[in-house]
Amino acid sequence: MDFETLQTQQRLLVRQRVRMMVNQYEVHTEGPGGSEGEMVAFAQQKRMAFKEQVTLYTDTSKKFVFGGFKARRRIDLAATYDVTDHNGEPIGNFRKDFKRSLLSSTWHLEQPNLGVTTGTERSQAVAILRRVWDFIPYVEILPFAWPYHFDFSAGDQVVFSVEKKFGIRDRYVIDIKDQRLDRRLVIAQAVALDALQHR
Repeated sequence: MDFETLQTQQRLLVRQRVRMMVNQYEVHTEGPGGSEGEMVAFAQQKRMAFKEQVTLYTDTSKKFVFGGFKARRRIDLAATYDVTDHNGEPIGNFRKDFKRSLLSSTWHLEQPNLGVTTGTERSQAVAILRRVWDFIPYVEILPFAWPYHFDFSAGDQVVFSVEKKFGIRDRYVIDIKDQRLDRRLVIAQAVALDALQHR
């Protein structure tokens, strides 16, 4: 899918693929009835990497790079991640707000000429439940299946949201309300919400 067509998309679907040593994510347009339409990106993240880096490809063949994101520093709880296009040119960045994330995960996403948008979990109750879940004996080994939502806002205006659907396998719906947002940057942030959630 070319960039101009991608920029017209208002809803994207993200699905995690379960693999042994890597996390993989498929990003699709939305088809009829909420089904998966055309694939626009395929992401792969190595687990337990010292310097976090995720490459996004145009499809599962991994022949063509769509973009990617990479941490500026090794193992940093408040690291900034630079997002690049297929040529390695910067298109924006995002970072986790470590202090605010102690109670409710918070991210800051920046796009040149558009400023900073801040994403927080919509439900404080679910945010607390997710944290408690990790400390319950024997339960912490199970995936957290309950839905959670992130709203990214500029001031009091929500510009896009990411909603995790109920289920064992991680599936997300991205709703984009601000047409100026670079969809590649939004996709990178959405993948990071899952891939980097426990960082």
